[in-house]
Amino acid sequence: MLSIYPACFYKEKEGGYSVIFPDLDHLSTCGDTLENAMEMAVDCLAGFLYSAKKDGESVAVPSEIGNIDINAEYDEYESAFVNMVAVDVAEYAKKHFERSVKKTLTIPAWLNDRAEQANINFSAVLQEALKQRLQIDQ
Repeated sequence: MLSIYPACFYKEKEGGYSVIFPDLDHLSTCGDTLENAMEMAVDCLAGFLYSAKKDGESVAVPSEIGNIDINAEYDEYESAFVNMVAVDVAEYAKKHFERSVKKTLTIPAWLNDRAEQANINFSAVLQEALKQRLQIDQ
C-alpha cells in the first residue's frame, strides 16, 4: 500500500537541501542534491512509518498539499517548494529494513549430520533461538 505525505523541500543558501514533513511532527532529513534529498525523504518517510507500525503508534493523516505553509517550517533558504513523497512501506522494508544477511557458523559435524537427517532448517532454528535469547516476541 502506498503512503503519501507532503514534504517541504528547502534549497539551502550554503548548498544542499533540507526536507521537512510537517504532518509527522516536523520529521526531517537532507541531501546534497535534489535527487539525493528525494531519496533521503523516501527513506526517512519509510523508516518513520515502518517504526510507528512496529511500535503500534498512530500516525497523522497526511494534509492536502495546498494546506501546507512552506514558510511555517523554515525561513532561511534560497528557494523552496512542497512536494508529495510516496513510498510503499512494506516493499521498502523488505529491501532495506528486513533484508536477510548471510552468516557463517560452526557446529560439530555430528550435530550437523543429525540436523540434516531431520530436515531441519538451520536459518529458521537460528532465528527462533536468537529471538528467544533476545526476548523478541515476533
